[in-house]
Amino acid sequence: MRVLVAPDKFAGTLTAVEAAEAIATGWRRRAPDDELDLAPMADGGPGFVDVLHAALGGELHVVTVEAVHGEEVPATVLRVGDTAYVESAQSCGLHLLGEGSAELATTSGVGELVLAAVDGGATRVVVGLGGSGTNDGGAGFLAALGATSDGVLDCGPALFDQLTTVDLGPARERLAGVELVMASDVDNPLTGLFGATKTYGPQKGIGEDRIAEVDSWLEQLAHATDRRTALAKGAGAAGGLGYALLCLGARREPGIEMVAGAVRLAERARQADLVITGEGAFDFSSRSGKVPYGVAEIAADALRPCVALAGQVLVGSREMRALGIESAYSLVDLVGLEQAMADPAGSLADLAARVARTWSR
Repeated sequence: MRVLVAPDKFAGTLTAVEAAEAIATGWRRRAPDDELDLAPMADGGPGFVDVLHAALGGELHVVTVEAVHGEEVPATVLRVGDTAYVESAQSCGLHLLGEGSAELATTSGVGELVLAAVDGGATRVVVGLGGSGTNDGGAGFLAALGATSDGVLDCGPALFDQLTTVDLGPARERLAGVELVMASDVDNPLTGLFGATKTYGPQKGIGEDRIAEVDSWLEQLAHATDRRTALAKGAGAAGGLGYALLCLGARREPGIEMVAGAVRLAERARQADLVITGEGAFDFSSRSGKVPYGVAEIAADALRPCVALAGQVLVGSREMRALGIESAYSLVDLVGLEQAMADPAGSLADLAARVARTWSR
């Protein structure tokens, strides 16, 4: 039996590569004769560069950039021919926020990453969006690329109420001749009921009592920059970093589709008898461009069943099938939360061995 193993990361515990290897370890324990094809996945968030490097090869260049509160962090530029891939979470990820406030967090480091890619000779730069700890509308990103204003752009959104004008001209000149692509599946606009602050702010520590004011700061940025672009699909990605990219003429591509194409997932699915995917928390938001839904769609097109292994399964069977998943299995239900966190790889292997008992021939 041929099994395609295509999980996302299990946030905070396992990378996509580690998750795929853990699933394979457990599966082989139960079904040693099955042929396993490992295809770790990403959707633009953490792991984006590593997954693409494994699939495409290329050269990795480590640079030092500014993190969310001004400290320096290492980040990676993947160069494949004339194209460079960068991952925004490496410089503005939620894991870098710590005890600090998202209201004072900046995306300047992402701009520095793009500059490093361009200075290295790239004529096409792909920016993976996802997993951010920022909510600055990409203002720090714009400032790092040369945008100027009558206020402060690179200290988070808390000072945006002082903005009246933002000049994008220097940033656009700096990227002249460079094709900019944002890899994201998020459709949210910059502001409003479905905007970056209201939708994603709480997971970054922005309290419900702060949502309206922080959202108004992004409104101020939009009025000072480009109000129409603030309404575009994807402007709310990564705390509004998508907005800044769109203001500079970036083209939006679904991250899961980009990665699936790079790893030839559709072709590999047609050669498999079963497709396995997974992520940390499998819930109905998985439909919003996350890896399990994208993998399940590809499996369906190939007429192959798809099952999911997850840290937690938070949907019922009806919702699960609406997402294209035949069955979903929970790590926490099998071994408990404490054990799942203490030994995520071993626990995932145990779960995979149990699933193999049902699905392997």
